[in-house]
Amino acid sequence: MTTPLPLSSSASASADSSLLSPSTWRQAHDVFPAVLAGFIAVLISYAGPMLLILQAGQAAKLSQVQMASWVWAISIGAGVCSVWLSWRHKIPVICAWNTPGAALLVGALATVPYNQAIGAYLFAAAAMWLVGVSGVFERLMAVIPKSLCAAMLAGILFKFGVEVFAGARSTVVGAPLLVAAMFVGYLFFKRSSARYAIVLTLLLGIALWLGLGWGDTASALNSANGANNKLMHFSLTQPVWTTPDFSLSAIISIGLPLALLCLTGQQVPGVAVLRAANYVAPVSKLVSSTGLASLITAPFGSHGVNLAAITAAICTGPEAHHQPEKRWLAGVACGVFYLLIGSFAGSLTDSFMHLPPALIASVAGLALLGAIQNGLVNAMSVASEREAALLTFIVTASNVTLLGLGSACWGIGIGLLSYFVLRPKAS
Repeated sequence: MTTPLPLSSSASASADSSLLSPSTWRQAHDVFPAVLAGFIAVLISYAGPMLLILQAGQAAKLSQVQMASWVWAISIGAGVCSVWLSWRHKIPVICAWNTPGAALLVGALATVPYNQAIGAYLFAAAAMWLVGVSGVFERLMAVIPKSLCAAMLAGILFKFGVEVFAGARSTVVGAPLLVAAMFVGYLFFKRSSARYAIVLTLLLGIALWLGLGWGDTASALNSANGANNKLMHFSLTQPVWTTPDFSLSAIISIGLPLALLCLTGQQVPGVAVLRAANYVAPVSKLVSSTGLASLITAPFGSHGVNLAAITAAICTGPEAHHQPEKRWLAGVACGVFYLLIGSFAGSLTDSFMHLPPALIASVAGLALLGAIQNGLVNAMSVASEREAALLTFIVTASNVTLLGLGSACWGIGIGLLSYFVLRPKAS
């Protein structure tokens, strides 16, 4: 038997030097903005829409184990879809959970037994999968002009840009100072290093929060102690299987609205984000894949996995990478962070909740400025479509909800009506 020779000191030194070589640092420098974009997207997902899920679970009197399984299911489903679809198609496909659907469940989940709600989740997931594999959704998206998609995207994101400055009216101690300091810091960081402006702004906000307690409803010391307590209870989440019970009343009251909200409030804006960033996306495959993921994770509590819109705009813009063909790395990074947090859903989710709302709103709004700007530019790029695009933007930004449909659905609907009525007649 041959005994392997140990590495010589020179070989070991050579290996160490290769890790510190200029090419390695260049690769890390190249990938870092994409990884950061993925992290910020996940941060925003957990710090904002997650509150709706907690409210729905509390209203339905779900146990802590069931709540942890719910968060695990949507995180794992979104993570797997983001990693696989981004890597497979080499575009930044960011997936998330059905946020409008979570808002629906705040009131609806308590009205039916939990196993019947799981049956309604499965119905909504199957409907979304069928819409994807049949090609109906892709044919629908082909009818919508690119300028209207860009206008809808700008309208969806507009309120996040406004909320950066709305924090100046906050009554929380130190919140206006935190927002002002982060905004001024962002301007200087953007001027000196545009690629790292967001991460430096985020670090500045965290430093001011921890050091001075700005923006928090409790003291920074209490928050830090709370975070330390969470770290002491780190453990892997155990998913809980719930056998579904299919009820017609639950399907009508939960399943159908969930499917409609997912289609109009998530999938349409999600595809619009990719189109606005000039990515050619295999729409049917993306929708059917998220529908399949929703089917698999529904018995564990997932109410729906779908394409993201708001967080996707962070990963499809120039902040994620200056080369569009490399922004798919942000999608993979986002998925990895989802998988990590989902695996420790009971612990890490609460840690994200400790961050001050003003800090999250400021980082989100500043990170989305580029996407809002690009959306407005693309919306007004075709002279004959400008009025329809403007109406799409205004209605979407109004945040109005009528007949159970959100402003994004009404915005694109009114925009299409205006487009077909006002477009020039062919000579």
